[in-house]
Amino acid sequence: MACGFRRSIACQLSRVLDLPPENLIKSISAVPISRKEGVADFQLSVDSILENNNDHSRPDIQVQAMRLAEKLKCDTVVSEISTGQGTVNFKINRELLTKTVLQQVINDGSKYGLKSELFSGLPQKVVVEFSSPNVAKKFHVGHLRSTIIGNFIANLKEALGHQVTRINYLGDWGMQFGTVGILPHSAPKTLNCLLGTGFQLFGYEEKLQSNPLQHLFERLGVHFDEYSGESFYREKSQEVLKLLDSKGLLQKTVKGTAVVDLSGNGDPSSVCTVMRSDGTSLYATRDLAAAIDRMDKYNFDTMIYVTDKGQKKHFQQVFQMLQIMGYDWAERCQHVPFGVVQGMKTRRGNVTFLEDVLNEIQSRMLQNMASVKTTRELENPQETAERVGLAALIIQDFKGLLLSDYQFSWDRVFQSRGDTGVFLQYTHARLHSLEETFGCGYLNDFNTACLQEPQSVSILQHLLRFDEVLYRSSQDLQPRHIVSYLLTLSHLAAMAHKTLLIKDSPPEVAGARLHLFRAVRSVLANGMKLLGITPVCRM
Repeated sequence: MACGFRRSIACQLSRVLDLPPENLIKSISAVPISRKEGVADFQLSVDSILENNNDHSRPDIQVQAMRLAEKLKCDTVVSEISTGQGTVNFKINRELLTKTVLQQVINDGSKYGLKSELFSGLPQKVVVEFSSPNVAKKFHVGHLRSTIIGNFIANLKEALGHQVTRINYLGDWGMQFGTVGILPHSAPKTLNCLLGTGFQLFGYEEKLQSNPLQHLFERLGVHFDEYSGESFYREKSQEVLKLLDSKGLLQKTVKGTAVVDLSGNGDPSSVCTVMRSDGTSLYATRDLAAAIDRMDKYNFDTMIYVTDKGQKKHFQQVFQMLQIMGYDWAERCQHVPFGVVQGMKTRRGNVTFLEDVLNEIQSRMLQNMASVKTTRELENPQETAERVGLAALIIQDFKGLLLSDYQFSWDRVFQSRGDTGVFLQYTHARLHSLEETFGCGYLNDFNTACLQEPQSVSILQHLLRFDEVLYRSSQDLQPRHIVSYLLTLSHLAAMAHKTLLIKDSPPEVAGARLHLFRAVRSVLANGMKLLGITPVCRM
């Protein structure tokens, strides 16, 4: 895998630069496909290893890159060393590249890319709060964004070996149904269990039957470890108010409400109301109580809230209040905001609720698939249509910055070609079909010499970059890096599928190419699952 090559290059550089290899690992990056024509596989940015990185020293960067390159030697791993604009470039021995990458993808399976040295440090305890609908109202499309984004973040953190607790903080539960509290961890981890019990207790069974939440969570593979309602923190929020008062932070207004002045100088824009005039708590107070309770319960290293960007100020104030209350762990709390989806309409008009979205997804996909002959051979075309449709929706949502608003288009979402979720699913299904048709007898061993065409090398070079892409997404919690990577991988596979034929090729060549396509499908499936997409094998 990339990290093995990266380590080898770092070891050689460390002897020349007199620096530990560990200090150089993250400065060596795989070169993106779009920026090369087989010139190099890895590059070192000389800028990144210079101590005095001032503008006036830039003219010397190229000279230093050339001097460094002259001191380095080719070996059994690196077959060619060159320089670029402020970089030293390394080309890996082609047969070693082929053998190592393909074996690593097949041996590591779902862990490919996750064992990289880029991911250093001990596993952490991570709490992710997401989805959080109001159970007395229909599930709004805004909560859909929170659900798929939070699920992605939790998936990625779990894949990296962290201990993740997924929390669904149900809004206004207590207001509508009375105090329910938190399910014990031994309880079944399905929304149906909680909502079923709640609705039975309070006579709302018919609402549960029409509620599409459980259905969405089972397609998406979403589960929660804890469900809690705001009512659970009613009493605990009173303790928060007493603590604020004891620290001299609580101020009464002429209207009888209680506020906290976060500026310390009366700036009205920095005042947070924490109690109504009748003495009851507000969202901020209950979020403070919930955060304190979660730290007591989970002793988390990071707690992530996934909500729309309209709540940015709310969480800034909550985190700041935790700080002035003396909770230093407030700096471990993070808000991941997302933008607004604009223009989401069905044939019947504006979309507001989740059930409209699910119905539209299935009907449009079934209509699109009806013109394809293979659709008749599917055991469950409705299920396939839904999985492909949800993939289309997720990829459309994840292509840009989460914070950005975006214009929704059903026609663009369901295009079978181009950068869409339908294209990803189609590529995965087609590669799976290749394995089914030709896999028997071919997937035992392969000859690396049969995979030296430009199309093969491009795919191998792209597979090299998977750990770096996962690392970038783990740093900023943006799924767009993985989406872009998977779309490029699918385009590379589509081009290779036309030229790297398996049928009628010599057995040795066919076997090697099948290994390559199998590796592509494996990495494609891994990335899709991280995003919350269930890959389909036929469509």
